[in-house]
Amino acid sequence: MKLKDFAKLVGMSATTVSRALNGHPEVNEATRARLVAAARQHGYQPNAHARFLAMGHASTIGCVIPIGGRNEIVNPIYADFLAGVGEECARRRFEINLTVVPEEDQPDAYRALSSKGLIGGVIVQFPRHDDPRPALLDRIGLPYVVHGRVTGHDGPYSWVDVNNLRAFERGTGFLLQLGHLRIALLNGDERLDFARRRRDGYLRALRDAGHAPRPALMTTGEMTAAYGYAQARALLAGPEAPTAFLCAATMIATGVRQAIEERGLVLGRDVSVLTFDDDLSYYANRDAVPVFSAMRSPVRVAGARCAALLIDRITGGPGDPVQELLEAELVVGRSTAPPA
Repeated sequence: MKLKDFAKLVGMSATTVSRALNGHPEVNEATRARLVAAARQHGYQPNAHARFLAMGHASTIGCVIPIGGRNEIVNPIYADFLAGVGEECARRRFEINLTVVPEEDQPDAYRALSSKGLIGGVIVQFPRHDDPRPALLDRIGLPYVVHGRVTGHDGPYSWVDVNNLRAFERGTGFLLQLGHLRIALLNGDERLDFARRRRDGYLRALRDAGHAPRPALMTTGEMTAAYGYAQARALLAGPEAPTAFLCAATMIATGVRQAIEERGLVLGRDVSVLTFDDDLSYYANRDAVPVFSAMRSPVRVAGARCAALLIDRITGGPGDPVQELLEAELVVGRSTAPPA
């Protein structure tokens, strides 16, 4: 059923019907309630274009997913982030547009989303240290919020980020206080801004405690169980095996645990593991005493906050950038103890 047909059915103008069903403040609540009930009765649902005409802005936010080496489309961190975005969009009656493109085609994808006019703004994920996307989005005038930060971007922009430097400084400090000196860092891809900040936090804690970093104990790669297993297996077989691992994600820690157990060692007793825990639905670490000690910050919450800031920008118009820095919580589990 088209808008004009439904409007004729209820005896109102198409403009009034569209504004009422899309939450426009000029329509009184009694009229809105009557039209919502009629729409349900007759199976009418306004389309995206109708919402655009009624509200003066697109009620859709976009996420561009690059097809590259990081496998975002099946990444449980990304999946939980999108779940948070989706929850906020549902609450605010917005929709999500997912655009999957080769990594090198991202600029064209953003331009296309902007030119079509039915996307109100985009969320930028996994920013690199010198990421060109904020500057591009500024040029084409497409509202955006960054999940993370872009150190190399000078202009003002809205972002939601975890205090990654502080989280890894605290995590490393916790292991040092337990007495560990050989602490391996299994980091994410250090082309990404968050991974650089985590490395800097690790190095700062070592430096403040008077310890020189050991480059042989610092690795970077894709945040998977396979990466954690391979790196831990090699390091544990080396001449100066680490007594503790600091992992950038629970998936990595899962692989490290496998390598520890393969050597006949016991997690927490013989080798400690502390991980950054995004509080994933798929990799739950929420027993009364969790398996892994962790710096915890739910990525689902970050997704919801990114969506909220972007929707506020779309519906409220240009304003000062909003920047939110979330702190990670130290949760002590069964995987850490003083060195044997």
